[in-house]
Amino acid sequence: MAATGALAGLLAGCGIRATQVPTDFGPAPSMVPCELSATDLAPQATPSGMPVEVFLLCSGALVRVNRSVQVAESADEAQRRVVVAQGLLDALAGDPSDVENEAGYSTAVPPGLGVTGPAPGDPEDALRLSTAPDALPQYALAQIVCTFADSAAAGDNGSVVLGSTSAESLRRYECTPEIQSAPSKGNPPSTEVGTS
Repeated sequence: MAATGALAGLLAGCGIRATQVPTDFGPAPSMVPCELSATDLAPQATPSGMPVEVFLLCSGALVRVNRSVQVAESADEAQRRVVVAQGLLDALAGDPSDVENEAGYSTAVPPGLGVTGPAPGDPEDALRLSTAPDALPQYALAQIVCTFADSAAAGDNGSVVLGSTSAESLRRYECTPEIQSAPSKGNPPSTEVGTS
């Protein structure tokens, strides 16, 4: 009897007692926060180079992250635009850092993608890719358009003129809020650009 009573007492003491006081431990931690703190970003900054922002993918949306590209001081405006564009492409195609990877960031931009400036008769802000824009994966095109559209590569006007080095046609692509939040819903809106 004594042993049974002691055992019952031990079992009763193992539970968590109910409380009338509400508790709040904050929201449940997210497995894919898509957020990087200032301390997370600091190691990614290089000591030299022009600071830029590129768009990576996280939880099905485009998210800005910091990078830097090397630009020669002697480069003229046209050369500078192409050098910046190539640096942005290389940054997009590179593997996310360990911290970014843990936070759920990824990229769809294929490595080895090249870019040149305008061909004769093109608008001066045109950029031509080694792979035709419409042949790129949908997410990759969204990343490139939104990264270029708000950079020194395209003039900071929210759009970019893109074409292929193997075709004459050009299109002006826009980075819209809809594309940033849901790049899976279609290619960035674009209009044909004439060449002379």
